Amino acid sequence: MLQSVWFKLFFSFVAVTFIPLLLYYSTILASIREYYRKEIEDRTLATANMMSGSVSKANYLSDQSKDKIFENEVDLKSRESSSRIIVLDNRCVVLKDSNLTAVGKIYLVPEAIDALRNNNKVSTHEAERAVYAAAAILNGDSEKIGVVLVVASNESAYEIMPALERRILLVTVITACALIALAFFLSRVLLDPMREILRAVKKMSEGHLDQRVVIKGGGEYAEMGQAFNEMAGKLEKVEITRSEFVSNVSHELKTPLSSIKVLTESILLQENVRPETYEEFMLDINSEINRMTNIINDLLSLVKMDRRENALNIKNFELNKLTAEVMRRLAPLAARKKTELVYEEVCGGIMLDGDEMKLSLAISNLIENGIKYTPENGKVKVILDADHQNAFITVSDTGIGIEEEHQNKIFERFYRVDKTRDRETGGTGLGLAITHTAVLLHHGSIKVHSKPKEGAVFVVRLPLRWGGKTS
Repeated sequence: MLQSVWFKLFFSFVAVTFIPLLLYYSTILASIREYYRKEIEDRTLATANMMSGSVSKANYLSDQSKDKIFENEVDLKSRESSSRIIVLDNRCVVLKDSNLTAVGKIYLVPEAIDALRNNNKVSTHEAERAVYAAAAILNGDSEKIGVVLVVASNESAYEIMPALERRILLVTVITACALIALAFFLSRVLLDPMREILRAVKKMSEGHLDQRVVIKGGGEYAEMGQAFNEMAGKLEKVEITRSEFVSNVSHELKTPLSSIKVLTESILLQENVRPETYEEFMLDINSEINRMTNIINDLLSLVKMDRRENALNIKNFELNKLTAEVMRRLAPLAARKKTELVYEEVCGGIMLDGDEMKLSLAISNLIENGIKYTPENGKVKVILDADHQNAFITVSDTGIGIEEEHQNKIFERFYRVDKTRDRETGGTGLGLAITHTAVLLHHGSIKVHSKPKEGAVFVVRLPLRWGGKTS
């Protein structure tokens, strides 16, 4: 489970939410503590400033006759502010003390010394849980003649903080639980589409290639589902094609074998067979064997091309010479069919990177098909052209043509537009499949334009420079 995507996503959600939550918890506690500390310090310093102003204005330190009033005011301010008030002269000798415990003593407090030397000062003494604030007393000439020291307890802050901490901790825990539940829910929701795809993949691995996923909404999961459905459709099509291919191969090989069996049984079961009959039957048997050989050779060519890592032997050669050689090789076939074979070079000296043998087979299949399916006194024309990037081979004939519904299927293995006519011409149904595979291996394309009884035009495009891996 620790290696699952769900756990990693869930853990990521929890980590992303918990870290800010912990930071929030610690920050809010620190802010509350700082608020209470600052509030008590400001209040205590304000009391010290107010008292020092009152002492300066009444001139209590210089006028001994106001000593009783001075003492009463110190006591009153101490009760009002709930703090201890100490008045010191400029030598830090205590003149008045609301607690009446330090009068006449020297009280060397850092805050008082700092107020006499520099500015008024306030600070918190954590050990005593108290706040010390000192404000200088000025005479008429703005000279510092003493200092008022106010000591206030901040015990209330320490008393209230634990309760606040417990409440904040409770809110934090509740929030954390809610976030964990939300993270759990979100991680499940986000991964449900992936689980559905995984379930379908497992089913496909068991051989159920009809699996599809329901696409909901948009985004990456929808794209993944769409890609999976397309892949599943292609795999299913490949499986159907494979089954059809095996069936077609079996059928193609079974037909000549059945013919051979019938012919041999006819010879074996007859008595006193004439030599002419033997010769006729042997010629038929030889014809069927040749047909089987052609099918097997074409199948081997396709198998070799399907092994794409070892499919091509790339070298640079002149396409014009190769095409001319193919034309010379097929000239006798055209002559027997009384078909005019025309070769036109629009561009000469076309140098191309490719597998010469496989391209020779591909071009030969196209031209041979044109001759086979063109009636006597017809015409097959081959045009060779090129630009700065591609070579173009156009093979046109005046034959029977191909209906539009068949044009997208003629490159499939063993596909025949008219099976009876194809057997009469001796075709295996693999020639165009071999041509198509060879052209695709060279990163090229092949297109067909045809109408019934108006012939067919095949256009092959081949890149002049090889951009793939050589064998």
